[in-house]
Amino acid sequence: MNEAFERVLLRAEALLARLETVLPQPLAAPDWGVAVAWRYRKRGGHGLLEPVRHIGAMALSDLQEIEPQKERLVRNTAHFVQGLPANNVLLTGARGTGKSSLIRACLNAFAAQGLRLIEVDKADLGDLPDLVALVAERSERFLIFCDDLSFEDGESGYKALKSILDGSVAASSPNVLIYATSNRRHLLPEYLRDNLSHRRDEDGELHPGEAVEEKISLSERFGLWISFYPFGQDEYLSVVHQWLGHFGVPEAAIEAARSQALVWALERGARNGRVAYQFARDYAGNHPSSAVAGSALA
Repeated sequence: MNEAFERVLLRAEALLARLETVLPQPLAAPDWGVAVAWRYRKRGGHGLLEPVRHIGAMALSDLQEIEPQKERLVRNTAHFVQGLPANNVLLTGARGTGKSSLIRACLNAFAAQGLRLIEVDKADLGDLPDLVALVAERSERFLIFCDDLSFEDGESGYKALKSILDGSVAASSPNVLIYATSNRRHLLPEYLRDNLSHRRDEDGELHPGEAVEEKISLSERFGLWISFYPFGQDEYLSVVHQWLGHFGVPEAAIEAARSQALVWALERGARNGRVAYQFARDYAGNHPSSAVAGSALA
């Protein structure tokens, strides 16, 4: 009888152990001293913070032809790390123009002053309250970074983001800001049918439909909007010049590369900082005798 009872206990303990692996667990604090950037990941239903041990060595000076955008984000980030009032930021606009790179450059510039970054995927935005609670008592200043953020109809993650940005009963911690990038200014798709509920009264006043209001309300909760635009030819060539110089290509070779840089952009169908950087890497790699190896943009 005792042996049978012991077997039952062993089987119950084994079952409980298996259940513990799938049941939600409280988010555990990592060793904050091993990194300045972290990725929030889900593993078997458990959330954890993984350190990013190798961050691209992006400097603010590496990013050219976006000076107004750079100045606004740097000023806001400087206020944040100094404990002054600062805004959540939405960076929107053309692809490849430096939105994510600018955030990484700000992290590199202010990490020594206590700035830290946690990257969160759109699918995990529902866990934002747990992340905010985890870091609320820390002395560091944390950027919650959502890259390439947009939502489709029916997705619920944007509601958690709205609550953290503004409107929740539980206020966000003063040592946390949300920095997000998106190709959509309002983050949600907009359709012509959304305007069908618009109407005018006898005085001609327009009353926006509730669907439109819902979609605009999310982006309006970001206190600072920073817009990025495609480069003109001169701006593109200026960035190509800067990156070729970064990779050690001499001035004469840089001038000779102008026509090739324009063809490269034409083939890619875009003129932006990413295309300029990719051309510079290719050109420097094809002319190793006149360039030094290097990589600054992941």
